Amino acid sequence: MNSPIRRVDLRGKRLSKSEYRAALPRAAMDIDAALQQIAPIINKVKTGSVSDLNDLSEKFDGVRPLNIKVPREVIEKSLTKLNPALRTVIEESIRRVRIVHKDQIRATSVTRVVDGGEVEERWIPVDRVGLYVPAGRAVYPSSVVMNVVPAQIAGVKSIALASAPQRDNDGWPNETVLATCALLGIDEVYSIGGAQAIAAFAFGIRDDDGKMISEPVDIVTGPGNIYVAAAKRALRGVIGIDSEAGPTEIAIVADESASAGEVAADLISQAEHDTIAAAILITDSLTLAADVERELISRVVRTKHRERITEALSGTQSAIAIVDDLAHGLEVANAYAAEHLELQVRDPKAASAEIRNAGAIFLGRFAPVSLGDYLAGSNHVLPTGGCACHSSGLSVQTFLRGLHFVNYNERAFREIAPSVVTFAEAEDLPAHGEAIKARFE
Repeated sequence: MNSPIRRVDLRGKRLSKSEYRAALPRAAMDIDAALQQIAPIINKVKTGSVSDLNDLSEKFDGVRPLNIKVPREVIEKSLTKLNPALRTVIEESIRRVRIVHKDQIRATSVTRVVDGGEVEERWIPVDRVGLYVPAGRAVYPSSVVMNVVPAQIAGVKSIALASAPQRDNDGWPNETVLATCALLGIDEVYSIGGAQAIAAFAFGIRDDDGKMISEPVDIVTGPGNIYVAAAKRALRGVIGIDSEAGPTEIAIVADESASAGEVAADLISQAEHDTIAAAILITDSLTLAADVERELISRVVRTKHRERITEALSGTQSAIAIVDDLAHGLEVANAYAAEHLELQVRDPKAASAEIRNAGAIFLGRFAPVSLGDYLAGSNHVLPTGGCACHSSGLSVQTFLRGLHFVNYNERAFREIAPSVVTFAEAEDLPAHGEAIKARFE
């Protein structure tokens, strides 16, 4: 049997995080080359007008929008054309995502440092956000839900959304994407895709007379291709970003209790996204590994996107990693820090206590990644490329900032004032101390 996916034997090896990642590498992404390619685009958007943005759409998307801002009536018409069964499903997704994200709201806290001195922390939403919804190989109304709902719950007052114009929809974004915007009450939608959309969010959009028709945003969120990721990196600092999302990835830690068919189906489901998507199985069972290989062979040929999936599974970014035992498997999973991590083991709840690094963790056979993509209530905008070891998925907190409000009365101030002066003088910043002494003049 010619396996559709390579094997990596990690038995008897206890490696460092970097060594595990070298054994299970991600697909190569030349972000530096992408940065060079998008630099002229960013500059054109920064110094140009709406006509320049439409030129870029015509060049990269093959269609010139009639209007860069989608009219409200087009958005509303898209909703009337939405299949009723699909509308019901999307509304249920919105309901579940709202339930989960409402529990992420941060409460104001007041800490009394000393009598008469306190620090209050308030969580304040950013003023304006730009939400990016990708287009291309698939349609992503789910990404509209995942981006919009936490921003709304955070209390963001100004929300703009961008998605690439579609040739089969008169230059407007995909109809299902627009219909989902209508369901969520989003009426500021722009027909822009790629790096130019991120630049337009960062610098705003001007008409041909130089008048601002879309104000810059404070933060941009949402997944995209390598050029979107490169634009986020290039403009970070001008705008806040959620992450530089790369190709999607799944890691499955499974023991002999797992169903080979279900494991194979889950690996295929993520490989379906992109030819450079990563699908990793980590198991201590040689029997399961062999059974999964057989299931992959039989299942891939029956899928719609078999060519794309085959390329993803056969790439260096995908593998079956053989480990000594469950503890070893969890160690490898923590080092890999997958965007999506499934625990298909006898006691997934207990195993999950050992997980530190993952975008989202799915426990047991009835919590596959596909559930999280749409209707679990969790967010599917997650850190990729190993960034889960330092970053979280999109949440209400993404759109909030913790502001400290310092309130000291005169007595509390007088008690600590000499110490502040001492600290300032130790740092050779005497004017800081003078600002304290001035209160006693």
